[in-house]
Amino acid sequence: MILLDSERDAISARISEACPPEIQKVLTAAWAHDVATVKKLLDTPEAARGQDPLTGETPLHAAIRSCGPPSEDDDEADLAAARETVQELLLWGGIWNDVDDRNETPGCVAHRLGRTELYNLCVDAGVRAEMLFGVLEGYEELESDDEEEDEEDAHQEAGESEMVVVGEDGEEAPELINVPTNGAAEEASQGFVPPQDNAVDVNSEQYLRSKLTYSDGKLVDDEGNGVMMAWETDIMRQSVDALLPSKEPGKRILNIGFGMGIIDTMFAETKPAKHHIVEAHPGVLEHISSPDSKFGPSWEASAPEPGAYKIHQGKWQEVCVKLLQEGNVYDAIYFDTFGEDYSQLRMFFTELIPGLLDSNGIFGFFNGLGADRMICYDVYTKVSELHLADAGLDVEWKVIDVDMSRLAEEGQGEWEGVRRRYWTLDKYRLPICTFLG
Repeated sequence: MILLDSERDAISARISEACPPEIQKVLTAAWAHDVATVKKLLDTPEAARGQDPLTGETPLHAAIRSCGPPSEDDDEADLAAARETVQELLLWGGIWNDVDDRNETPGCVAHRLGRTELYNLCVDAGVRAEMLFGVLEGYEELESDDEEEDEEDAHQEAGESEMVVVGEDGEEAPELINVPTNGAAEEASQGFVPPQDNAVDVNSEQYLRSKLTYSDGKLVDDEGNGVMMAWETDIMRQSVDALLPSKEPGKRILNIGFGMGIIDTMFAETKPAKHHIVEAHPGVLEHISSPDSKFGPSWEASAPEPGAYKIHQGKWQEVCVKLLQEGNVYDAIYFDTFGEDYSQLRMFFTELIPGLLDSNGIFGFFNGLGADRMICYDVYTKVSELHLADAGLDVEWKVIDVDMSRLAEEGQGEWEGVRRRYWTLDKYRLPICTFLG
């Protein structure tokens, strides 16, 4: 039987019989927007992060999901209580991007339901978390063995047969059926395992060792990850138009990451005075040096002066320092690498753009940060905007429609033969970065 969204989002479908009592207490109080009881139960960050072992429901999911879609019957007092509940959970360490069994974060639920105010609370929490993570540079406090043992003991001691949560205002939170016996609770204490997707985390070193394949408008690594794809062509065209608005020949251009050569082909058509490309992958460099390549030795020899057109072989972290030391300055700089996280992009525009970009120049990058879900894309848009400002750069976002007709289904259309969709959104935010002032 196929369930309607309203049935799939019902409390009976989201908080299971296998849920340990202590987690169930918080979930049901959050679902009821019983702020007083939520505050009473939140005595540790773990309480705000608990998940139903079968559905992955967290208190944040519950507080948002129970609102349902907006309607004429909305109770303003309940919506205010929902907002306060979400804020309290976030204050106590509720995780903005925890996923449930449907691979939805609390923000994804808010976005799907059309609860904009609650969605924005999740986005703001994500921005705060990512900014703090950047400051701490990935520092994590480790739990002691004693803390882990205490947590296990707490799960194993839970064993009530039924439960009704009563808030401080005397109202009952939603009643659930049959909390598990000791055996079931112990099994449930193993914790929620998020649904598996086809994602394979690839770092820069792994990528540079991988074997690449050019075929059917795609560049993929030996794990099937899409490095670059032809569907990005319109984005690249509009990026070139944004970086070189005057269309005048004779500009100085730097591109980090050749890939399929889509954007460099467009740059070359503008007849630049200087066109430097930085590429590190041996497979891409071999592709560039092939007889039918537009960017081989003959292209370099066609430069208006020696060295003006050049493929710089190596990691940008090393090559760009050398370019900086040599006094190279560019009117347009584009950055699109693979297998690197946001910290590397941030390092590029923080440490290298101030010296490499002309005072009137324009910097851009492929903005695929968190593009597998809207809330992550929104969070990274705001985070990168804040960090760009710290680096002395102003950013204007040009919104581009993305044709999703061949991008909507995993393994189908453009994604045929690609391990996982790295893009799921119908809008692309193209960054146009210039120096402040």
